[in-house]
Amino acid sequence: MNCQRSNVFQLLRLETGVTPAIGHALLATARPLQALLAAPSAVFITALAIMLFRPPDLQFYSLDRVALFGLIFVVLLRTFLVQQSLWIPGPVTLPMFGMVLLAFSSVLTESYEAQNWSLFAAKWLVPLVLYQLAGLAFQDVKSIRRFETFSIVILAYLSLTAIFFLIDARSVIFPRYILDESIGIHADRARGPFLQAVANGVTMNLLGLIALDTFRRRRLRGPLALLFAAALPLAILATKTRAVWASFAGSLLVVPFVSSSSRVKRACLCILMASGICITTFLLFGDTNTSLSERLQERGPVEFRVGMYAAGLEMFLDKPIVGWSANSIQPELARRISDFHPPYFLFHNTYLEIAVKHGLLGLALYVWVIVDLFRLGGRRRKFVPAPDGNFLDAEFRSLWPVLVVVYLLNASFVVMSYQFVNGLLFTIAGMLASQNRRARSNQTCLE
Repeated sequence: MNCQRSNVFQLLRLETGVTPAIGHALLATARPLQALLAAPSAVFITALAIMLFRPPDLQFYSLDRVALFGLIFVVLLRTFLVQQSLWIPGPVTLPMFGMVLLAFSSVLTESYEAQNWSLFAAKWLVPLVLYQLAGLAFQDVKSIRRFETFSIVILAYLSLTAIFFLIDARSVIFPRYILDESIGIHADRARGPFLQAVANGVTMNLLGLIALDTFRRRRLRGPLALLFAAALPLAILATKTRAVWASFAGSLLVVPFVSSSSRVKRACLCILMASGICITTFLLFGDTNTSLSERLQERGPVEFRVGMYAAGLEMFLDKPIVGWSANSIQPELARRISDFHPPYFLFHNTYLEIAVKHGLLGLALYVWVIVDLFRLGGRRRKFVPAPDGNFLDAEFRSLWPVLVVVYLLNASFVVMSYQFVNGLLFTIAGMLASQNRRARSNQTCLE
């Protein structure tokens, strides 16, 4: 090591005339960058964590953007230095790029507001970028396992935070802005750092399915697995969101039919039983049974959503080809909906919003994205370079369609404008796309 270092100093002196002291300084400056280049998957995971925990304070508003640009710089620089082929995944890329262009043109017609650009990035640009970079950052078993560990840790945090909210142990909830009723919505529910209960619930559902696969491969087992099985139903219950409850129950009922693992089937049965016990306990004995019962019987949000769906459908039918301009949507909704007067109208449905804003072209592109997502892992591939027993192996691919359906089902009740949720799904999609490319390369070599 000392010989190599001295050779570097000699080269620096001969080529540039710098002294050994300056050489030491240059090397010391380069070491942090070298550490980042050595572990692009860690940089990727750090960027995801920043997107999850970014404070809603205006002075930190661009923190996630800095993390994203840093991730792009590190991954692309490493790709250049190691002379790795810069491969652009075929599936998903073209329709998502089309959606980015449509959304970008729509944002340009609106008055400049940071929130509009933030929503554009969270819905379309960030998922597309993470999808492209995931295959470059997660290329070996170690890096993919690092992502799996990150997913389990985040699931544990979100579950504990939701349970603390449910039992009114708010003093231990972190970060504190989660409890601030003046920001976000659903302050009476377990909304987590998303500040929105559906986003929190769908994330826990997706990560719970990953945890099931981890349990199948015996990385998650023993008392820790039992804790997850008991905590997740409680955390889902704490969201007090019917769409989340339905998608969670549906995924547990479907997984035993798509998975060939007896461990997964038993785990689903245990979680369903734990869910039944949780619901019965809180309805019969818990102090929160009143709020849960009221949430089940609440009709106001349903009536408002029905009114929004009807108005949105009428607007789509009026302009089905090109959709409505961004500046005209709010006044038109206010004119069509007279029973409710919120400060800002939301469609509460991803597909309806796309249809109204971007017409049939936008809807067709989004359907194309969905079809490509299913195709990425909807079938087993003989030469997938992920040995059995590792994350994203052939058995995981049987769960992938369930993850996509959970995402799509919740998108029917909310506009998926949550950066971490979109980033999580499209990161896994990017890793699957990269595996598929290597599988095709392996198959070509064998032939």
